[in-house]
Amino acid sequence: MFRAALLGRIVPPFVLCLALALGSPAGADDSKQKPASDQSAADQTKADQVPAQTGDPLKRPISEKRKKENAKSLKRELSREHRKWLDEDVRWIITDDERKAFMQLSNDEERDKFIEAFWDRRNPNPDSEDNEFKDEHYRRIEYANEHYAAGIPGWKTDRGRIYIMYGPADEVESHPSGGSYERPMDEGGGETSTYPFEDWRYRYLEGIGQEVIIEFVDTCMCGEYHMTMDRSEKDALLMVPNAGLTLYEQMGMAQKSQRFNGGLERLGLGPVGSTDLQSKEFDRLEQYAKLNRAPAVKFKDLEEVIGHKITYNPLPFDVRTDFIKITSETVLVPVTVQIRNRDITFNNKEGVQHGVVNIFGRLTTLSGKVAQTFEDTVAADVPAELLARETENNKIYWKAVPLRPGRYKLDVVVKDVNGDRMGTFSRGLIVPDFSEEKLTNSSLIVADDVEPVPTNSVGTGMFVIGTTKVRPRVASGDGKPALFKRGQKVNFWMQVYNLSVDEKTHKPSATFEYDIVNAATNKPVVHAVDSSEKMGNIGEQVTLQKAVAARNLDPGIYRIQIKVSDNISKQTIDPSATFAVE
Repeated sequence: MFRAALLGRIVPPFVLCLALALGSPAGADDSKQKPASDQSAADQTKADQVPAQTGDPLKRPISEKRKKENAKSLKRELSREHRKWLDEDVRWIITDDERKAFMQLSNDEERDKFIEAFWDRRNPNPDSEDNEFKDEHYRRIEYANEHYAAGIPGWKTDRGRIYIMYGPADEVESHPSGGSYERPMDEGGGETSTYPFEDWRYRYLEGIGQEVIIEFVDTCMCGEYHMTMDRSEKDALLMVPNAGLTLYEQMGMAQKSQRFNGGLERLGLGPVGSTDLQSKEFDRLEQYAKLNRAPAVKFKDLEEVIGHKITYNPLPFDVRTDFIKITSETVLVPVTVQIRNRDITFNNKEGVQHGVVNIFGRLTTLSGKVAQTFEDTVAADVPAELLARETENNKIYWKAVPLRPGRYKLDVVVKDVNGDRMGTFSRGLIVPDFSEEKLTNSSLIVADDVEPVPTNSVGTGMFVIGTTKVRPRVASGDGKPALFKRGQKVNFWMQVYNLSVDEKTHKPSATFEYDIVNAATNKPVVHAVDSSEKMGNIGEQVTLQKAVAARNLDPGIYRIQIKVSDNISKQTIDPSATFAVE
């Protein structure tokens, strides 16, 4: 029908009819040349050979070979966004198994779900809407593009790839202009001239090892530093006869030609010895192979952790983290663990109930490097006759660790020794950067005890921050705020940083307003104002601490808000915290 319609547009109708009429006798003449039986057999053979050429094209059968080809072409038809995500965004961190699985998907909906699950598997805090790993990954790509581009985007270079996969090195030895270089003894000693090169040192990389040193060399002098296994590749005089000799070559104890013996590295002989160098070549080869594969998934789904570790006899506990400035590049991070006494198993020993829990904590960066670890045993001894009353109280453990600003993952494991029960905690942390010249503050801590410490205990001991003991009241994990009883005192502690100083008086000028508000009615209950003039000799940093008797507050939930106004810089901050009174 389509052909007829098309022809009808091109030739007049009577010509079309004439052509069709003339075509019939030709077919009849052909049929007369063969017997009827032969004609029937021939027609059947043609029908068998081309079954797909007749009938509705949509109902024609498809061969198995064609089905496989269609499936392959469908998998190859990735959208531009999905192809870019696979080949650029996650090129260095996606595992071979994940890439293979992604290529098996047949539509964009499945691919979108895969991408969502890909980031979830790496999220240090799966319950959070923000994915810290994902944010850090794209920050690294942006950094690599800004600092390591060399005719190609920075993320494609070797330095960019290592930075994206493992983050910034702990130490970088840079020789951007090359030049004179005194070889270490394990490279043969002696002096030579080098191309530009960099050595990146990582204290620890999970799955690779400790004291990992990665060397990048710019042999083209064009800014394109490539990763190398051969430490002699940076030697600009390597191919120059009698130049850049090692110690042994200078003393005539070795020949420069001996370097070219087919080994992995072309280092000259030195005091270290060839046997040791050859054994290290295998270590470097192994390290090189590990660095070229995608990092293992560091952060598993929270459901997997719970299913594997806590479903049998779980031990609940609560964790609080705070942030206090030490220096412009170091932050003190107190970790407070609270365990209810009723969840600890006590054994009676000579009239004394004895409970023991082991606590292990680890802080890791998003690339998996261990930043800090801590482990302690916490014991609770209670007279047998007082155990029933003590079960309503809590056991609190406190550990302060110094960290640099950045993103971390905190893992805490608590084990009840007598009851053989275990609980785990996992959360992402963002350690703030206090170095910026803007008004900021430490954590606002609601504490049940704030008091000065003796001179010989300053900066040391449980709950000690500088010259003050600050024991936080930890909120429960179910979202309920820290709880105080009517007979207790509610303390507030906070530090303020980067107050502006008047050029004439060399003193800050600031006001501090304290408001306690009933969370149910949103009405202020307590209001107080203080100023820097009344606080004596203070500088850019000031510590604030106030207390209120819980008996003066009706049972309920309250919000403490501290507003700091810098009268010189005209900046304000107003951190807040909640607590409850029963």
